[in-house]
Amino acid sequence: MQMPKPSEEDKERFRAAVPDHPDVVVKPMFGNLGAFVNGNMFAGLFGPTIGVRLSEADRTLLESSERTVPFGPEERPMGGYVGLPEVWNEEGDGDQARARAWVMKAYAYVAGLPPKEPKAPKEPKARGQKK
Repeated sequence: MQMPKPSEEDKERFRAAVPDHPDVVVKPMFGNLGAFVNGNMFAGLFGPTIGVRLSEADRTLLESSERTVPFGPEERPMGGYVGLPEVWNEEGDGDQARARAWVMKAYAYVAGLPPKEPKAPKEPKARGQKK
């Protein structure tokens, strides 16, 4: 599976779309970026594509009114996420504002979900033990 790498311009565009809230964490993921609230990802960057996790109603609205794209690897897109239209990457400030508005909808939706519980630490395996 080929993992596209975002350009510095892509990363900057993503960071500009993510809300500036103290509870938002942006961190690297597989060479790309993810934006999290309460441990749950609400937006991600996969190559040049920004993907958002929306409520069913918002996702249906976005997919029916815009040329969205699958988010994630072509062979295995991420369920529950939709890629924002790629033309928004190349166009003017109006499209950047549209992207920010959808990322904000994703933030509001995911912030209302239960916080993700941290995984329990794994028990260390005994030396010489097979998997």
